Amino acid sequence: MTPGTAVEEDGGMVMERRRVLSAGLCAAALWAGDTTPALASGLSQRLADRELPAAHRLFATGRYDRLYQVLPGMVTRASESERTGPVGASRAAGVWVLASQLAVKEGDVDTAAAFAVRAGTAARRSGHPVLLAAAARAAATPLRRTGRPDSALQLLQEAHDELNAGPRPSAVVLDASGMVALTAAYTAAQARMPSAAEQFASLAEQTAARLLHDRGRVPADGELSPTQCMLYRVGIHQKLGDIDRALAYAAGLEPAVLPTPERRARAATDTARALLAADDVPSAFVQLQLVERAAPLEARRPSVRALTAEVAARRPDLPGFTAFARRTALRVAL
Repeated sequence: MTPGTAVEEDGGMVMERRRVLSAGLCAAALWAGDTTPALASGLSQRLADRELPAAHRLFATGRYDRLYQVLPGMVTRASESERTGPVGASRAAGVWVLASQLAVKEGDVDTAAAFAVRAGTAARRSGHPVLLAAAARAAATPLRRTGRPDSALQLLQEAHDELNAGPRPSAVVLDASGMVALTAAYTAAQARMPSAAEQFASLAEQTAARLLHDRGRVPADGELSPTQCMLYRVGIHQKLGDIDRALAYAAGLEPAVLPTPERRARAATDTARALLAADDVPSAFVQLQLVERAAPLEARRPSVRALTAEVAARRPDLPGFTAFARRTALRVAL
């Protein structure tokens, strides 16, 4: 194999997998929008208490294939639950947020946006600011990926203001507030707004410190932590073009402290992206291997495969690369 070797997606297994997954998400989006009432007309079963936490665990552990299998049924039951009142709407909002996040993993922006809109509607019906914040974060990704970062930032700012309207926010509210600020910081960075990105990132770090000081620990299912803030800083500064600072934050990260395989894979992905920008291709490949080790299906995501393709274009001679590329659904053309 020589430098400049071309790398292509495997036209068989990968395309079939993407076709099936995309079809499942599109069908789920139709059900979520109530455009196929006949599919649900014979079902009175509503979303069970245990279903959403179990689905979140699948997402957190990177078991997206299994999540794709259970999602359509959950979407149908969530549609039924949403009609029952605020409690049912709360459960439905959680499903729509999760479905939007899953669509983002596959690079399906349109489906992600559709579910995010539905999440916002259900969250407003529920009356819970924390759910509105989760819906705003879900909506921010498709908005910024379609060139509308200003709309995303406005939505996130409104959610943040709503969360902080009370005098004594709970630990759950602080957690949500900090994560909204981190999402806003990343959105601002992608829009090349360094002042806003720094302001939001610092706000999230202050909130994480307050949460630890006031509560002694984050909520059991919370996301915000100093390590989470450092993880976001890697991506924020990489997007702003400050690669040295991004790598400094990456060097300070302790992946084992991150709570889930999905987060550990995200840390390795963002670090790989910064290393490629710094022209350190061998170290970037090491990080891509860590992505696969943390959550194998993360290494097969379109955005991560793009990084693998970049490594292939620049250093296809790296030991172990050909096997890695084949495992993660890339074919090396000799």
